[in-house]
Amino acid sequence: MAELEGKHIVVGVTGSIAAYKSAFLVRELIKEGADVRVIMTPAACEFITPLTMATLSMNEVIVEMFPENPAQGTWHIHLGMWADLMIVAPASANTIAKLAHGFADNALCSLALALRCPMVVAPVMDMDMLQHIATQENVEILRERGVTIIEPEEGELASGLKGPGRMPEIPVIIEIIDDVVAANTGDLDGKHILI
Repeated sequence: MAELEGKHIVVGVTGSIAAYKSAFLVRELIKEGADVRVIMTPAACEFITPLTMATLSMNEVIVEMFPENPAQGTWHIHLGMWADLMIVAPASANTIAKLAHGFADNALCSLALALRCPMVVAPVMDMDMLQHIATQENVEILRERGVTIIEPEEGELASGLKGPGRMPEIPVIIEIIDDVVAANTGDLDGKHILI
């Protein structure tokens, strides 16, 4: 596994019942030595509080697109340069559609357009929403743009139905983050260079 020590990771949280699992994701990233910033959509705040995420990440959580301090008006540009990786987990159908089509009507989507680093997206929703052609096409658009998609797991869903749509367990997500970070470190070990 790649070392996450000192890596700058942005965790995006969207409106999904699985948002509580993001708290465990942040905790594990911190244990791995990452510096974590959390950005939440307003809908995410209906499922888990910014206070919880701020306590776990040890950093202020961004929810509002427009900061109280006007001097911080370009926060999304600076955070986009700071990040080594952004993961959106859970990623709702709504946010996936916005990311696929370049909407920037909230803080998370604005940051996504300013990123200079790899992005990982974990679609999490009820199976009918996940399997809808619109969602599938939006996921494919992101995949074609180089976004790493974490396939949802199958099992019992919040609706009581059983099928695909569950957020994968945290160790699975951490392993994928490790792989993406390792693939983008620019490490020249083992590379052959002709000058």
